[in-house]
Amino acid sequence: MEGAGRRSAARRSGGRKVERAARGRGASGRSGGAGRGRPGGDRRGSWLKIGLLGLLAGVLSVSGLLVWSLLPGSAGEEGGGSVVIWLDGSDKGQAVERLAEAGLVQSPRLMRLYLSVLLPGVELDAGEHLLRRGLSPRELSARLARLPGRSSTRVALPEGWHRRKIAERLERSEVCLADAFVEASERAELLTALDVAGPSAEGYLFPATYELAHNTPPEDVVRRMVKETRKRLTKLFAKHPGALERLRASHGFGEREVLTLASIVEKETGHGEERPLVASVFLNRLAATDGETRGRLQSDPTAVYGCLYEPSLAPSCAAFEGRVLPAMLRDPANRYNTYRHAGLPPGPIANPGLEAVEAVLAPAQSDYLFFVADGAGRHTFSRTFEEHQRAVSRLRALRTAGSPGLDTEPR
Repeated sequence: MEGAGRRSAARRSGGRKVERAARGRGASGRSGGAGRGRPGGDRRGSWLKIGLLGLLAGVLSVSGLLVWSLLPGSAGEEGGGSVVIWLDGSDKGQAVERLAEAGLVQSPRLMRLYLSVLLPGVELDAGEHLLRRGLSPRELSARLARLPGRSSTRVALPEGWHRRKIAERLERSEVCLADAFVEASERAELLTALDVAGPSAEGYLFPATYELAHNTPPEDVVRRMVKETRKRLTKLFAKHPGALERLRASHGFGEREVLTLASIVEKETGHGEERPLVASVFLNRLAATDGETRGRLQSDPTAVYGCLYEPSLAPSCAAFEGRVLPAMLRDPANRYNTYRHAGLPPGPIANPGLEAVEAVLAPAQSDYLFFVADGAGRHTFSRTFEEHQRAVSRLRALRTAGSPGLDTEPR
């Protein structure tokens, strides 16, 4: 029994020792495992922190670059103003150099970084660009690449303006250069593609208010205006069926001749109710190959246009400073002088609006051959030269009395 007790105690004692050992080995195992895992875990945590810091730095850098791209550029010592630069190709490095030379960017390094990091797939347009001091890097880039989302402006073009006057407004509105627009309006291949007869798009640049993107290629502006004219003409021809055919039969008119006469009507009167009468006078004159008028329109604005666009051809244009001079109306060297040349001038002298074109398609039915200013802003119409002379005498009397008149030349 005693031996059995000792063996039982030994078994109980050995069991406790085994349990402690087991716990000890378990504790030692856990402690050793934790000790062995800490260096690897620390390294993983360190790399994660470095990665997060790098990502944060990158985000902050890109965000800072984006914010910088929105800041307005320097206006320069001269203040804000248009600047023209030329790019030989789409190379962004060259573009940044040109921008820096022109004083349009303050930090060429940041501009290069912006183009390469934030606009890697954007191609810059080669050629001439109309820019402005004070633009942000983002807007400069959008204009150089002519991106669809770049800034735009509303440009109002009144009836009766000629190409150069339109071009000047386009340049002031930062749409395109004036000289480039005039050149595009005379470009033979563009006119052929647009089915415009004659040496220029004069008469086809429809007067309207356009929403135009800044730094638009001038040929695109010409194309849009000509298409607008064609759209309006199509509606007018549909409104007055057979009108063009009647004018073709009676006067040999086509589309361009309609626009040519409409441009003269537009320049002669600004009153809509007078336009059909003025158109009838000119159509009657074209049909009257004898008598006082002998097929001559005798319109001052036609001689003015010749001096504006072909001054070297006519000696009388040397003294022209904006007002009609008697010598201009006597000069046969001016191809547009309808006092000396019968029929229509070589082409439109302005860009007419809808009312002027419609007046030619649907003129008043009259036998008038003359008109002159009445001294009150409108005109007096006459059938004979004698009636016209009396109207001219009345106008001169009003002028002598101090009332303003518009002109005294026979019409």
